[in-house]
Amino acid sequence: MKRQFVGFASALALLLVVPAGISMSAQATVQAAQTQAAASQDAPLPKVFLFATGGTISNRDGGRLTVDELIASIPGLDRRVRGEGEQFANAASSSLTLDQWLDLSRRINARFKSDAELSGVVVTSGTDTLEELAYFLHLTVRDERPVVVVGSMRNPSTLGYEGAANLEDAFRAAADPASRGMGTVVVLNDEINSAREVTKTDALRLDTFESRRYGVLGVVDSDRVAYFRKPLRRHSAQSEFDVTKIAELPRVDVILTYQGATGDVITSVVDSGAKGVVMATAGAGATSGTQGEGMTYAVGKEVFVVTTTRTGSGRIMSGRGRRGQGGGPTYRIAGDDLNPIKARILLMLAIATTNDGAEIQRMFSEY
Repeated sequence: MKRQFVGFASALALLLVVPAGISMSAQATVQAAQTQAAASQDAPLPKVFLFATGGTISNRDGGRLTVDELIASIPGLDRRVRGEGEQFANAASSSLTLDQWLDLSRRINARFKSDAELSGVVVTSGTDTLEELAYFLHLTVRDERPVVVVGSMRNPSTLGYEGAANLEDAFRAAADPASRGMGTVVVLNDEINSAREVTKTDALRLDTFESRRYGVLGVVDSDRVAYFRKPLRRHSAQSEFDVTKIAELPRVDVILTYQGATGDVITSVVDSGAKGVVMATAGAGATSGTQGEGMTYAVGKEVFVVTTTRTGSGRIMSGRGRRGQGGGPTYRIAGDDLNPIKARILLMLAIATTNDGAEIQRMFSEY
């Protein structure tokens, strides 16, 4: 289902009177201003495409808001952008499958390729898995134009529903030329966060999405979209991950380290078909109980094991004891500063691309 909303800016006429005897240079300045004003009135509004997938932002009592209703909920949107929308899905974010992630990324890439006028894309998502979907798109949408992932903490039937305001901010960020090269960003609560760094920090509060030590990329204020920094790791247009060549994503499990944890959990997921395991440790990579034995078992089965920290910040450094016995292939990977669920996404894409452990370690250092 598609619908186009075309707006016509209600521009005020610029009346400049040139007094008699004015200098030639001043006349030229006035004429240039008149020409620029006329051009700005005739210039088309930026074009933004919305992929609606569902989530709390659309989950009202008695049924879910459609993509048309979401766009119509934003007052005066047609004075800012030309909006188009497609109902990709309409379900809780946890209901989206990995195959749907691949399909969504392919469709966004195709949309950018087929429409040179398009300024950016907006994707609605439930907040429970929003940061995961955003990071996946950050790695797989290979275009300089932005993808803005947005959601809400309150549903449309709740007093104080903030979904329309968040959606307006998302459209504005997607339409702004300054968003080019930022990759996929997450916009909620008037803040712009990088998909790589953002995480949900509270189950209920509106300001739940934060980048912790890194801080926001920018803000969406009433006067303009203001950026303060840029992401430096590889992403989007510089990414090597081509979803047109990936039929399915391999199974990768995340396992928590805690006091008395046993290694049989690791051996179980390996025997069940996992191609990768992400260890979420409490420190800089130390495991607990018999988990070390489980990791050794996984490596022996040629399953990649990525070590990360569950503390919320800090790096797991590479280069210490990462090679297999006898100088064989590397199956132990340092997760750098990615949190466990982001590391899982990068590992899935990495394994779908190569079985070279050294290459996968490089990816964790670059992305």
